[in-house]
Amino acid sequence: MLNSINRDAFTLFNQGGNLIPYEYTGYKNEILASKSTAWFGTTLNSSPIYDVKGPDAAKFLTSICINSFLKMKPGSIRHAVLCNDQGFILTDGVVMMIAENHFRTYWLNPVVGYYVSVTEMDVEGVDLSGKEFFFQLAGPKSLEILEQASQSDLHDIAFTKHRMAKIAGIDVRILRLGMAGTLGYEIHGDTKNSEAVYDCIWEVAKTFDAKKLGQVGYTMNHTEAGFPNINMHYPLPWFETEGLKEYMAARPMEGFFNLNRALVGSVGDDLTTRFVTPYDVGWEYLIKFDHDFPGKAALEEIAKNPTRTMVTLEWNPDDLGEIFASQFRGQDVEPFETMDDRPMDMYYNSGFSMYYHADKVLADGREIGISSGRLNSYYYQRMISLAFIKPEYAVEGKELKVVWGTPGKPQKEIRVTVARSPYMNLENNKEIDANEIPRYNK
Repeated sequence: MLNSINRDAFTLFNQGGNLIPYEYTGYKNEILASKSTAWFGTTLNSSPIYDVKGPDAAKFLTSICINSFLKMKPGSIRHAVLCNDQGFILTDGVVMMIAENHFRTYWLNPVVGYYVSVTEMDVEGVDLSGKEFFFQLAGPKSLEILEQASQSDLHDIAFTKHRMAKIAGIDVRILRLGMAGTLGYEIHGDTKNSEAVYDCIWEVAKTFDAKKLGQVGYTMNHTEAGFPNINMHYPLPWFETEGLKEYMAARPMEGFFNLNRALVGSVGDDLTTRFVTPYDVGWEYLIKFDHDFPGKAALEEIAKNPTRTMVTLEWNPDDLGEIFASQFRGQDVEPFETMDDRPMDMYYNSGFSMYYHADKVLADGREIGISSGRLNSYYYQRMISLAFIKPEYAVEGKELKVVWGTPGKPQKEIRVTVARSPYMNLENNKEIDANEIPRYNK
Protein backbone atom coordinates (compact mmCIF):
# COMPACT_ATOMS: atom_id res chain seq x y z
CA MET A 1 0.00 0.00 0.00
CA LEU A 2 1.40 3.41 -1.01
CA ASN A 3 1.11 6.11 1.63
CA SER A 4 0.74 9.56 0.07
CA ILE A 5 3.33 11.07 2.45
CA ASN A 6 5.98 8.93 0.71
CA ARG A 7 5.16 10.34 -2.71
CA ASP A 8 8.57 11.98 -3.15
CA ALA A 9 10.61 8.82 -2.50
CA PHE A 10 13.00 7.96 -5.32
CA THR A 11 12.77 4.23 -4.53
CA LEU A 12 10.39 2.19 -2.37
CA PHE A 13 10.52 -1.37 -1.09
CA ASN A 14 7.83 -3.77 0.02
CA GLN A 15 7.94 -4.48 3.75
CA GLY A 16 5.25 -7.02 4.53
CA GLY A 17 2.71 -5.32 2.28
CA ASN A 18 3.69 -1.74 3.12
CA LEU A 19 5.71 0.35 0.68
CA ILE A 20 8.53 2.00 2.63
CA PRO A 21 10.80 4.79 1.27
CA TYR A 22 14.23 3.34 0.54
CA GLU A 23 15.90 6.56 -0.62
CA TYR A 24 14.85 10.11 -1.48
CA THR A 25 17.82 12.19 -2.63
CA GLY A 26 20.29 9.36 -2.04
CA TYR A 27 21.58 7.97 1.24
CA LYS A 28 24.70 10.17 1.10
CA ASN A 29 22.72 13.42 1.20
CA GLU A 30 20.34 12.04 3.77
CA ILE A 31 23.01 10.77 6.16
CA LEU A 32 24.92 14.07 6.01
CA ALA A 33 21.77 16.01 6.88
CA SER A 34 21.46 14.10 10.16
CA LYS A 35 24.84 15.50 11.19
CA SER A 36 24.50 19.10 10.00
CA THR A 37 20.83 20.10 9.85
CA ALA A 38 18.13 17.42 10.20
CA TRP A 39 16.45 14.52 8.46
CA PHE A 40 12.71 13.86 8.43
CA GLY A 41 11.62 10.23 8.18
CA THR A 42 8.56 8.02 7.86
CA THR A 43 10.33 4.65 7.74
CA LEU A 44 8.80 3.62 11.09
CA ASN A 45 5.26 4.48 10.03
CA SER A 46 4.53 0.75 9.72
CA SER A 47 5.65 0.05 13.30
CA PRO A 48 3.73 -2.49 15.36
CA ILE A 49 1.89 -0.41 17.97
CA TYR A 50 0.15 -2.15 20.85
CA ASP A 51 -1.50 -0.78 23.98
CA VAL A 52 -1.52 -2.63 27.29
CA LYS A 53 -4.19 -1.42 29.72
CA GLY A 54 -5.67 -2.52 33.01
CA PRO A 55 -4.98 -2.72 36.75
CA ASP A 56 -2.13 -5.21 36.22
CA ALA A 57 -0.57 -3.46 33.21
CA ALA A 58 2.73 -2.48 34.89
CA LYS A 59 2.98 -5.84 36.64
CA PHE A 60 2.30 -7.67 33.39
CA LEU A 61 4.97 -5.80 31.38
CA THR A 62 7.48 -6.38 34.17
CA SER A 63 6.68 -10.11 34.14
CA ILE A 64 7.62 -10.48 30.45
CA CYS A 65 10.58 -8.06 30.22
CA ILE A 66 14.13 -8.16 31.57
CA ASN A 67 13.54 -4.71 33.11
CA SER A 68 10.83 -3.33 35.40
CA PHE A 69 7.94 -0.90 34.79
CA LEU A 70 6.51 -0.84 38.31
CA LYS A 71 7.81 2.65 39.11
CA MET A 72 7.27 4.19 35.68
CA LYS A 73 5.38 7.50 35.56
CA PRO A 74 3.02 8.97 32.92
CA GLY A 75 4.97 11.06 30.42
CA SER A 76 8.02 8.79 30.51
CA ILE A 77 9.53 6.36 28.00
CA ARG A 78 11.51 3.20 28.61
CA HIS A 79 13.45 0.71 26.50
CA ALA A 80 11.96 -2.78 26.81
CA VAL A 81 13.63 -6.12 26.03
CA LEU A 82 11.88 -9.51 25.95
CA CYS A 83 13.75 -12.84 25.89
CA ASN A 84 12.84 -16.50 25.53
CA ASP A 85 13.80 -19.21 28.01
CA GLN A 86 17.24 -19.57 26.38
CA GLY A 87 17.96 -15.89 27.02
CA PHE A 88 17.77 -14.95 23.32
CA ILE A 89 16.15 -11.63 22.53
CA LEU A 90 12.60 -12.07 21.18
CA THR A 91 12.16 -8.37 20.52
CA ASP A 92 13.04 -4.97 21.89
CA GLY A 93 11.30 -1.65 21.57
CA VAL A 94 9.83 1.29 23.39
CA VAL A 95 7.23 1.45 26.16
CA MET A 96 5.54 4.81 26.67
CA MET A 97 3.33 5.40 29.70
CA ILE A 98 0.23 7.31 28.58
CA ALA A 99 -1.66 7.35 31.89
CA GLU A 100 -2.14 5.29 35.02
CA ASN A 101 -2.53 1.63 33.99
CA HIS A 102 -2.10 2.55 30.31
CA PHE A 103 1.07 1.79 28.35
CA ARG A 104 1.74 2.08 24.61
CA THR A 105 4.38 -0.18 23.09
CA TYR A 106 6.30 0.01 19.82
CA TRP A 107 7.89 -3.03 18.16
CA LEU A 108 6.97 -5.34 21.05
CA ASN A 109 4.07 -6.89 19.17
CA PRO A 110 3.41 -9.66 18.14
CA VAL A 111 5.34 -11.02 21.13
CA VAL A 112 3.48 -8.88 23.67
CA GLY A 113 0.18 -9.87 22.03
CA TYR A 114 1.04 -13.53 22.54
CA TYR A 115 1.70 -12.97 26.24
CA VAL A 116 -1.57 -11.04 26.62
CA SER A 117 -3.38 -14.00 25.07
CA VAL A 118 -2.07 -16.44 27.67
CA THR A 119 -1.88 -14.32 30.84
CA GLU A 120 -4.27 -14.54 33.76
CA MET A 121 -3.50 -10.97 34.85
CA ASP A 122 -6.11 -8.23 34.58
CA VAL A 123 -4.92 -6.60 31.35
CA GLU A 124 -6.33 -5.75 27.95
CA GLY A 125 -4.35 -5.57 24.71
CA VAL A 126 -5.29 -3.23 21.85
CA ASP A 127 -3.51 -3.36 18.48
CA LEU A 128 -3.13 0.17 17.11
CA SER A 129 -0.86 -0.69 14.19
CA GLY A 130 -1.81 1.39 11.17
CA LYS A 131 -3.99 3.70 13.26
CA GLU A 132 -1.23 6.04 14.43
CA PHE A 133 1.36 7.83 12.29
CA PHE A 134 4.98 7.78 13.41
CA PHE A 135 7.39 10.42 12.12
CA GLN A 136 11.02 10.96 13.09
CA LEU A 137 12.93 14.24 13.03
CA ALA A 138 16.59 14.17 14.04
CA GLY A 139 19.63 16.39 13.78
CA PRO A 140 20.96 19.58 15.40
CA LYS A 141 18.12 21.70 13.96
CA SER A 142 15.29 19.29 14.83
CA LEU A 143 14.03 21.18 17.90
CA GLU A 144 13.97 24.52 16.08
CA ILE A 145 12.04 22.93 13.20
CA LEU A 146 9.49 21.35 15.53
CA GLU A 147 8.98 24.54 17.49
CA GLN A 148 8.32 26.55 14.35
CA ALA A 149 5.94 23.87 13.06
CA SER A 150 4.06 23.75 16.36
CA GLN A 151 4.47 27.49 17.04
CA SER A 152 5.28 26.65 20.64
CA ASP A 153 8.17 26.15 23.04
CA LEU A 154 9.09 22.45 23.33
CA HIS A 155 12.32 22.86 25.30
CA ASP A 156 10.71 21.26 28.36
CA ILE A 157 10.54 17.83 26.72
CA ALA A 158 13.55 16.06 28.20
CA PHE A 159 15.20 12.95 26.77
CA THR A 160 12.89 9.89 27.11
CA LYS A 161 9.90 12.12 27.91
CA HIS A 162 6.78 12.95 25.91
CA ARG A 163 3.76 15.23 25.97
CA MET A 164 0.93 16.45 23.79
CA ALA A 165 1.25 19.49 21.50
CA LYS A 166 -0.40 20.86 18.36
CA ILE A 167 0.93 20.99 14.80
CA ALA A 168 -1.24 22.50 12.05
CA GLY A 169 -3.93 22.79 14.74
CA ILE A 170 -3.91 19.01 15.22
CA ASP A 171 -3.23 17.15 18.46
CA VAL A 172 0.05 15.23 18.32
CA ARG A 173 2.31 13.55 20.84
CA ILE A 174 5.96 14.64 20.74
CA LEU A 175 8.68 12.41 22.17
CA ARG A 176 12.31 13.33 22.64
CA LEU A 177 13.78 10.05 21.59
CA GLY A 178 16.41 8.73 19.24
CA MET A 179 18.57 5.68 19.80
CA ALA A 180 21.01 6.49 16.99
CA GLY A 181 22.80 9.50 18.47
CA THR A 182 22.30 13.27 17.98
CA LEU A 183 19.23 15.30 18.94
CA GLY A 184 16.05 13.52 17.88
CA TYR A 185 12.27 13.60 18.22
CA GLU A 186 9.26 11.53 17.24
CA ILE A 187 5.83 12.86 16.31
CA HIS A 188 2.81 10.57 16.78
CA GLY A 189 -0.87 11.12 16.02
CA ASP A 190 -4.05 9.83 14.42
CA THR A 191 -3.39 8.40 10.95
CA LYS A 192 -6.22 10.43 9.42
CA ASN A 193 -4.18 13.57 10.16
CA SER A 194 -0.83 12.28 8.94
CA GLU A 195 -0.64 14.25 5.69
CA ALA A 196 -1.55 17.61 7.24
CA VAL A 197 1.00 17.20 10.05
CA TYR A 198 3.68 15.87 7.70
CA ASP A 199 3.27 18.74 5.23
CA CYS A 200 3.36 21.34 8.00
CA ILE A 201 6.63 19.99 9.41
CA TRP A 202 8.22 19.56 5.98
CA GLU A 203 7.42 23.13 4.91
CA VAL A 204 9.46 24.31 7.89
CA ALA A 205 12.14 21.61 7.65
CA LYS A 206 13.12 22.42 4.09
CA THR A 207 13.85 26.04 5.05
CA PHE A 208 16.58 24.57 7.30
CA ASP A 209 17.91 22.50 4.38
CA ALA A 210 16.71 19.30 6.04
CA LYS A 211 16.40 16.11 3.97
CA LYS A 212 13.77 13.41 3.83
CA LEU A 213 15.10 10.12 5.19
CA GLY A 214 14.87 6.68 3.59
CA GLN A 215 15.48 3.25 5.08
CA VAL A 216 19.15 3.12 4.02
CA GLY A 217 20.12 6.27 5.92
CA TYR A 218 17.98 5.30 8.92
CA THR A 219 19.66 1.92 9.30
CA MET A 220 23.14 3.39 8.83
CA ASN A 221 22.57 5.57 11.88
CA HIS A 222 22.06 2.47 14.01
CA THR A 223 25.40 0.89 13.10
CA GLU A 224 27.26 4.18 13.54
CA ALA A 225 25.61 4.71 16.92
CA GLY A 226 26.35 1.19 18.17
CA PHE A 227 22.65 0.43 18.60
CA PRO A 228 21.85 -2.92 16.92
CA ASN A 229 18.49 -3.15 15.23
CA ILE A 230 16.14 -6.13 15.49
CA ASN A 231 15.44 -7.80 12.14
CA MET A 232 18.46 -6.09 10.61
CA HIS A 233 21.54 -6.79 12.72
CA TYR A 234 20.10 -10.08 13.99
CA PRO A 235 17.03 -12.32 13.56
CA LEU A 236 14.52 -13.14 16.27
CA PRO A 237 13.63 -16.69 17.38
CA TRP A 238 9.86 -16.36 17.03
CA PHE A 239 9.42 -19.68 15.28
CA GLU A 240 11.98 -21.43 17.49
CA THR A 241 10.25 -20.58 20.80
CA GLU A 242 7.58 -22.89 22.21
CA GLY A 243 4.16 -21.30 22.55
CA LEU A 244 5.07 -18.26 20.49
CA LYS A 245 5.70 -20.33 17.36
CA GLU A 246 2.16 -21.72 17.43
CA TYR A 247 0.77 -18.22 17.96
CA MET A 248 2.82 -16.91 15.01
CA ALA A 249 1.83 -19.82 12.75
CA ALA A 250 -1.74 -18.51 12.89
CA ARG A 251 -0.53 -14.97 12.06
CA PRO A 252 2.00 -15.36 9.24
CA MET A 253 1.95 -11.71 8.08
CA GLU A 254 2.83 -10.52 11.59
CA GLY A 255 5.79 -12.89 11.47
CA PHE A 256 7.08 -11.42 8.20
CA PHE A 257 10.58 -10.55 9.41
CA ASN A 258 11.30 -14.04 10.73
CA LEU A 259 8.96 -16.27 8.73
CA ASN A 260 11.09 -16.67 5.60
CA ARG A 261 14.72 -15.89 6.40
CA ALA A 262 17.55 -15.96 3.89
CA LEU A 263 20.81 -16.56 5.77
CA VAL A 264 23.78 -15.10 3.90
CA GLY A 265 27.40 -14.30 4.68
CA SER A 266 30.24 -16.55 5.82
CA VAL A 267 28.30 -17.70 8.91
CA GLY A 268 26.24 -19.72 6.44
CA ASP A 269 23.10 -21.53 7.57
CA ASP A 270 24.00 -21.45 11.27
CA LEU A 271 20.87 -19.78 12.64
CA THR A 272 21.44 -20.17 16.39
CA THR A 273 24.77 -18.31 16.23
CA ARG A 274 22.88 -15.34 14.81
CA PHE A 275 20.48 -15.10 17.76
CA VAL A 276 21.69 -12.74 20.49
CA THR A 277 21.27 -12.23 24.23
CA PRO A 278 21.24 -8.87 26.04
CA TYR A 279 24.89 -9.54 26.98
CA ASP A 280 25.86 -10.01 23.33
CA VAL A 281 24.55 -6.55 22.37
CA GLY A 282 25.72 -4.67 25.47
CA TRP A 283 22.33 -4.31 27.15
CA GLU A 284 23.11 -6.22 30.32
CA TYR A 285 22.65 -2.98 32.30
CA LEU A 286 18.91 -3.23 31.57
CA ILE A 287 18.53 -6.62 33.27
CA LYS A 288 16.87 -6.54 36.70
CA PHE A 289 17.07 -9.91 38.40
CA ASP A 290 14.67 -8.76 41.15
CA HIS A 291 11.64 -10.25 39.36
CA ASP A 292 10.73 -13.34 37.36
CA PHE A 293 10.67 -13.13 33.57
CA PRO A 294 11.24 -15.53 30.65
CA GLY A 295 14.93 -16.23 30.27
CA LYS A 296 15.90 -15.19 33.80
CA ALA A 297 17.59 -18.48 34.70
CA ALA A 298 19.53 -18.58 31.41
CA LEU A 299 20.70 -14.98 31.79
CA GLU A 300 21.77 -15.59 35.41
CA GLU A 301 24.06 -18.35 34.10
CA ILE A 302 25.38 -16.17 31.27
CA ALA A 303 26.08 -13.38 33.76
CA LYS A 304 28.67 -15.61 35.46
CA ASN A 305 30.74 -15.82 32.28
CA PRO A 306 29.43 -13.84 29.29
CA THR A 307 30.63 -15.38 26.02
CA ARG A 308 30.07 -12.36 23.74
CA THR A 309 29.92 -8.59 23.87
CA MET A 310 29.39 -5.94 21.21
CA VAL A 311 32.06 -3.85 19.47
CA THR A 312 32.39 -1.74 16.35
CA LEU A 313 34.77 -3.01 13.68
CA GLU A 314 36.65 -0.79 11.22
CA TRP A 315 37.47 -2.63 7.97
CA ASN A 316 40.90 -2.39 6.33
CA PRO A 317 40.65 -0.28 3.14
CA ASP A 318 43.42 -2.16 1.29
CA ASP A 319 41.67 -5.49 1.80
CA LEU A 320 38.41 -3.91 0.66
CA GLY A 321 40.21 -2.78 -2.46
CA GLU A 322 41.10 -6.40 -3.27
CA ILE A 323 37.40 -7.33 -3.07
CA PHE A 324 36.65 -4.63 -5.62
CA ALA A 325 39.64 -5.45 -7.85
CA SER A 326 38.66 -9.12 -8.05
CA GLN A 327 35.66 -8.13 -10.17
CA PHE A 328 38.05 -7.24 -13.01
CA ARG A 329 40.53 -10.15 -13.20
CA GLY A 330 38.93 -11.86 -16.18
CA GLN A 331 36.52 -14.72 -16.73
CA ASP A 332 39.02 -17.38 -15.65
CA VAL A 333 39.02 -16.14 -12.03
CA GLU A 334 35.87 -16.26 -9.93
CA PRO A 335 35.63 -12.92 -8.11
CA PHE A 336 34.85 -12.41 -4.46
CA GLU A 337 31.27 -11.51 -3.68
CA THR A 338 30.75 -7.85 -4.43
CA MET A 339 29.98 -5.24 -1.81
CA ASP A 340 30.24 -2.09 -3.91
CA ASP A 341 26.68 -2.35 -5.26
CA ARG A 342 25.19 -2.26 -1.75
CA PRO A 343 26.13 0.43 0.75
CA MET A 344 25.15 -1.91 3.59
CA ASP A 345 24.49 -5.58 4.37
CA MET A 346 20.85 -5.20 5.38
CA TYR A 347 18.48 -5.90 2.54
CA TYR A 348 15.20 -7.44 1.45
CA ASN A 349 13.95 -9.73 -1.30
CA SER A 350 10.88 -8.13 -2.89
CA GLY A 351 9.28 -7.90 0.54
CA PHE A 352 8.70 -11.64 0.86
CA SER A 353 11.82 -12.65 2.77
CA MET A 354 14.43 -11.01 4.91
CA TYR A 355 18.13 -11.42 4.21
CA TYR A 356 20.23 -11.77 7.35
CA HIS A 357 23.91 -11.19 6.59
CA ALA A 358 26.47 -12.29 9.16
CA ASP A 359 30.21 -12.93 8.78
CA LYS A 360 32.60 -14.91 10.93
CA VAL A 361 35.09 -12.97 13.06
CA LEU A 362 38.49 -14.62 13.62
CA ALA A 363 41.38 -14.14 16.02
CA ASP A 364 44.53 -16.16 15.37
CA GLY A 365 42.54 -18.34 12.98
CA ARG A 366 39.86 -19.19 15.55
CA GLU A 367 36.24 -18.08 15.32
CA ILE A 368 35.40 -15.67 18.15
CA GLY A 369 32.05 -14.26 17.06
CA ILE A 370 30.09 -12.75 14.20
CA SER A 371 29.88 -9.41 12.39
CA SER A 372 26.71 -7.83 10.99
CA GLY A 373 25.39 -4.51 9.75
CA ARG A 374 28.41 -3.75 7.55
CA LEU A 375 28.04 -0.37 5.89
CA ASN A 376 29.92 2.22 3.93
CA SER A 377 29.88 5.13 6.38
CA TYR A 378 29.88 8.05 3.98
CA TYR A 379 30.25 10.66 6.74
CA TYR A 380 33.29 8.97 8.33
CA GLN A 381 34.61 7.53 5.04
CA ARG A 382 35.08 4.13 6.61
CA MET A 383 33.61 0.66 6.23
CA ILE A 384 32.30 -0.39 9.64
CA SER A 385 30.13 -3.07 11.20
CA LEU A 386 28.93 -4.22 14.59
CA ALA A 387 30.28 -7.48 15.97
CA PHE A 388 29.32 -9.80 18.82
CA ILE A 389 32.61 -11.34 19.98
CA LYS A 390 34.35 -12.91 22.97
CA PRO A 391 34.89 -10.22 25.63
CA GLU A 392 38.66 -10.73 25.87
CA TYR A 393 39.03 -9.45 22.29
CA ALA A 394 36.86 -6.36 22.84
CA VAL A 395 39.88 -4.06 23.17
CA GLU A 396 40.03 -0.89 21.11
CA GLY A 397 42.84 -1.16 18.58
CA LYS A 398 42.82 -4.97 18.55
CA GLU A 399 43.30 -6.38 15.04
CA LEU A 400 41.00 -9.23 14.03
CA LYS A 401 39.75 -10.69 10.74
CA VAL A 402 36.34 -11.01 9.13
CA VAL A 403 35.67 -13.81 6.65
CA TRP A 404 33.97 -12.34 3.56
CA GLY A 405 32.09 -14.68 1.22
CA THR A 406 29.38 -17.30 1.34
CA PRO A 407 30.52 -20.88 2.12
CA GLY A 408 31.24 -22.73 -1.13
CA LYS A 409 32.32 -19.55 -2.92
CA PRO A 410 35.64 -17.68 -2.88
CA GLN A 411 36.26 -16.25 0.58
CA LYS A 412 38.70 -13.63 1.78
CA GLU A 413 39.89 -12.79 5.27
CA ILE A 414 39.63 -9.04 5.71
CA ARG A 415 41.60 -7.31 8.42
CA VAL A 416 39.44 -5.35 10.86
CA THR A 417 40.24 -3.30 13.92
CA VAL A 418 38.15 -2.94 17.08
CA ALA A 419 37.18 0.73 17.01
CA ARG A 420 35.42 3.16 19.33
CA SER A 421 31.83 2.25 20.11
CA PRO A 422 29.58 3.97 19.42
CA TYR A 423 31.47 4.98 16.30
CA MET A 424 29.39 8.14 15.99
CA ASN A 425 31.32 10.77 17.93
CA LEU A 426 28.69 13.52 17.87
CA GLU A 427 26.99 14.68 21.06
CA ASN A 428 24.41 12.11 22.18
CA ASN A 429 20.73 13.01 22.45
CA LYS A 430 20.54 12.41 26.19
CA GLU A 431 23.55 14.67 26.81
CA ILE A 432 22.36 17.66 24.76
CA ASP A 433 21.20 20.66 26.77
CA ALA A 434 18.14 22.03 24.98
CA ASN A 435 18.62 25.37 26.76
CA GLU A 436 21.58 26.02 24.47
CA ILE A 437 19.27 25.87 21.44
CA PRO A 438 17.33 29.01 20.40
CA ARG A 439 13.73 29.05 21.69
CA TYR A 440 10.68 29.67 19.57
CA ASN A 441 9.72 33.33 19.66
CA LYS A 442 6.32 34.39 18.33
